[in-house]
Amino acid sequence: VRADSSHFAGPYIAVQAGPAGLAIDGAQNGGADGINANTTASAGAAVIIAGAEVGYAIPVGSSLLLDIGASIIDGAASVRTQTTDTAADPDIKAVISDFITYYVAPTVVLSDTASLYFKYGYTSANVKVSADVVDPGAIHGNVMAVGTRTVLPSGIFIRAEAGYTDYDNITTQGAGANIAATTKYHADPEVAYGLISLGFRF
Repeated sequence: VRADSSHFAGPYIAVQAGPAGLAIDGAQNGGADGINANTTASAGAAVIIAGAEVGYAIPVGSSLLLDIGASIIDGAASVRTQTTDTAADPDIKAVISDFITYYVAPTVVLSDTASLYFKYGYTSANVKVSADVVDPGAIHGNVMAVGTRTVLPSGIFIRAEAGYTDYDNITTQGAGANIAATTKYHADPEVAYGLISLGFRF
């Protein structure tokens, strides 16, 4: 079957869902009492995420497209770690949520109904902490993914995507009431995910 990019071109919307795994490598430096002042730790969480996306696929040849879009994931992943500052609260919980991604995805059309794409994107997320530490605010990172898109004559399509997100470090410190301001925290979050999307091409 001859590949035809026009079968995939145009605006689209979709809903998506799938599993995601969050991994964080972190470190604590300093402390009020100087005991166990420098430690490292790892934590992880597995969650089901869901969201929506909008985009536009631009044909750049008979079998090539440039897909430009944005997605938002309405979900959250939380990790908890124990502080070694013995004058501090017993643990620190970080919740990462509201994932927003802007992406480009060069796409190769394999047939009138199937295509393969490689995605690169910029993403941001909110971080909230439930302990006596300074709120670190938003974090940012890069997304890389690969996926397939199958389009039916009606315009309905299905995406299957696997990806990886590497976020910038989360940095914070004690707020001074229960955790000393000299206690510093650094964490490097990473997310691996799989998504199935159901959408419509206009």
